[in-house]
Amino acid sequence: MLFALATLVALFDFLELLRESAVAPQASFGIVTEIELLRLPWSFMQILPFAVLLGGIYAFWRLARSSELVVARAAGISAWQFLAGPVLLACMFGMAGTALLSPLSALTYGRAETLDNMYLKPNGGPLSLNGGDLWVRQADTGLTAKGVAVVHAKDVQLHDRMLEADKVTILRLDPQNTLLARIEAAKATLDHGHWALQGVNVLRPDAAPQYSVSLDFPTDLTVSRVQESFASPDSLSFWALPGFIAVLKRSGFSAIQHELAFQALAALPLLCATMALVAAGFSMRPSRRGSPGTMLASGVGCGFALFMVSEVANQFGTSGAIPVLLAAWAPSVAGLFLALALLLHLEDG
Repeated sequence: MLFALATLVALFDFLELLRESAVAPQASFGIVTEIELLRLPWSFMQILPFAVLLGGIYAFWRLARSSELVVARAAGISAWQFLAGPVLLACMFGMAGTALLSPLSALTYGRAETLDNMYLKPNGGPLSLNGGDLWVRQADTGLTAKGVAVVHAKDVQLHDRMLEADKVTILRLDPQNTLLARIEAAKATLDHGHWALQGVNVLRPDAAPQYSVSLDFPTDLTVSRVQESFASPDSLSFWALPGFIAVLKRSGFSAIQHELAFQALAALPLLCATMALVAAGFSMRPSRRGSPGTMLASGVGCGFALFMVSEVANQFGTSGAIPVLLAAWAPSVAGLFLALALLLHLEDG
């Protein structure tokens, strides 16, 4: 079921890439195919819970149709006993996806994004989605110990691995956030270990402005860190996300999306186990107790409803309306309890 769903998703995604490549003459058929193949591991990650749901529905329905579940109950085996194996297996699928498939998916998805920005969106990229603006906070010990500098750059563009910006503003603060100096520059280039500023005005409290043609301002920011900070959380693995979230917070970037991605990967085993229980609740009933088609359709509908609830919770979490932990874990936990309630009603009620 996992491979069937992945093939279906890849087919539609490939057709969309072909449509985009129609207006990008530099994107050949081979490039489009490579992008789609690199996205496949990410597709596996996204559809794994649905594969568990549909595969579980099909398996339990076959067992119920052949009366094997009836024989198991007659032998004194309860539903909870023979569900322990499938639920544990589904949880192991989720753990394998989080621990093993996630690093591969992050590696290939990051490469796919690079090719996409290079050939299909040559004037796009992560910075263009942010309007070309860059905000970053960094340590600044030039004026006082434990000082902080807030850097704002407009019209940020990447050219041959060089980051260039116009109208750069640097606010130099002390640990109590008192303004010590303000630097205005017409142009800036991010070089190794410093910003190379041009057309600089240095403003200090109770002092006349100082103008200089050029000025080097030290920074620990790098071009790769800027690119990664605006990149999708899908291009980072489960193991790399905690350290990267710490870097984002230290640099002043928003880490909500990355925290949501990390918690969603951590909740994947529970979500897969929940899907297995939902599949069992809607497909283990004998055929004589109701229309099997209706029950199977209800199971699929319940699974997609759980997916929609997860997406809505994810949007609320991204906006900051609800905590990240609640947005990532609440749908899986709620679905688990609903599935357990359904099984208790059907088997023991």
